[in-house]
Amino acid sequence: MAKFNMAMKKNEMPAQDPNVRNSNFLEVALGYTPEQAIDEAKRCLQCKHKPCVGGCPVGIDIPAFIKETAEGNFEAAYEIISHSNSLPAVCGRVCPQESQCEQVCVRGIKGEPVAIGRLERFVADYHMANNNEKVEKPASNGHKVAVVGSGPSGLACAGVLAKKGYQVTIFEALHVSGGVLVYGIPEFRLPKAIVQKEIDTLKDLGVKIATNMVIGKVLSIDELMKDYAFEAVFIGSGAGLPRFMNIPGENLNGVYSANEFLTRVNLMKAYEDHSSTPIHTGNKVAVVGGGNVAMDAARCAKRLGADVSIIYRRTEKELPARLEEIEHAKEEGIEFMFLTSPTEILGDEKGWTQKIRCEKMELSEPDDSGRARPVPIPNSEFDLDVDSVIMSIGTSPNPLIKSTTKGLETHKWGGIIVEEDTGLTSREGVYAGGDAVTGAATVILAMGAGKAAAAAIDEFITSKGE
Repeated sequence: MAKFNMAMKKNEMPAQDPNVRNSNFLEVALGYTPEQAIDEAKRCLQCKHKPCVGGCPVGIDIPAFIKETAEGNFEAAYEIISHSNSLPAVCGRVCPQESQCEQVCVRGIKGEPVAIGRLERFVADYHMANNNEKVEKPASNGHKVAVVGSGPSGLACAGVLAKKGYQVTIFEALHVSGGVLVYGIPEFRLPKAIVQKEIDTLKDLGVKIATNMVIGKVLSIDELMKDYAFEAVFIGSGAGLPRFMNIPGENLNGVYSANEFLTRVNLMKAYEDHSSTPIHTGNKVAVVGGGNVAMDAARCAKRLGADVSIIYRRTEKELPARLEEIEHAKEEGIEFMFLTSPTEILGDEKGWTQKIRCEKMELSEPDDSGRARPVPIPNSEFDLDVDSVIMSIGTSPNPLIKSTTKGLETHKWGGIIVEEDTGLTSREGVYAGGDAVTGAATVILAMGAGKAAAAAIDEFITSKGE
């Protein structure tokens, strides 16, 4: 291998200028050049104990793919990644590597860790740009599996099973496939063409995708198994039911859930000049929440021309969003109002949002989540002029599948109860994973759950034939 690069810092990621990108929906990060990728890959020390692999939810052999990258063998690097990860171009863009593989990188002890995510993105993009060969469709093994939802957990499960010869059909509720990857994550973070290319690869493997199929409405889980002869079903339907604060004024015009707002922007292209589904934001927008979804919503609103404030009830230290997303939001001119919580949304006589009333907070002892608990400061209320408010305080699984599937056990908050390592539900042959089980989490954790469930489904079906 080439000589190690002992630089303490990562190679910078080329990006659009903040004052340019905050008014367009083009991808912010521009990606490494081959020279930058090789130089960054040489920072990897090729540790024998490979701590980064243990930090990856899908178990990519990270040192092996980086070694090939350092030597300029980009296609060989892609083969290593794709052996474990069916959506590398997606994960290279949206995974929180800083809290997973990069967090345990040895280079991070005395400097910055190796830019594992940026290298994964580079390798995947290089493959897409330079390799037009379609993957070979495996011979059918004669077994059928249904996957509910075409988000990251469903796509991962389908990919693993398709490679083993299963006849996989994905049932997607929306009119396009991709789940949260297309309706939830903005174009400037994850171009939809990238998602489509990854989905096309699955189709080449033989995966069928049926859109406009709301399972629990059009067909039930029981009908899939009884009437359509699917031997197993994987539920990866996500967590698309938004939560609200239940404060006065949440039913006013101009108040959105982050789910609705992002779906209309990302899927319906509400930002285009002649969109058939334009969205009203006005000149001033408040986004309530501090996670990645809140950052996405705020940055979209900024690109629609509004002045945007993020209202968060704890301090910057407790923000759950990725550091990169927070920094990008700040660079793009988004204001952060910390230790602040809404109490009411005020409107005019026509029912349109005019103000959001807030109170200042201070931190007390930790709550059940282990984070410092915010408590109101008496007599600290103030009004903020706004034209619209976006609520981004979390989501939960839609109860439709639970209510239409006999014997499917769920938690009180709606998550499907499963065996930890297999994703098996209380129903034989029915598995689940991703946000439908955990509530809103990361793309890579959902993919890990889909991959684990696929292995369990394979074992279940194979054992029946013995």
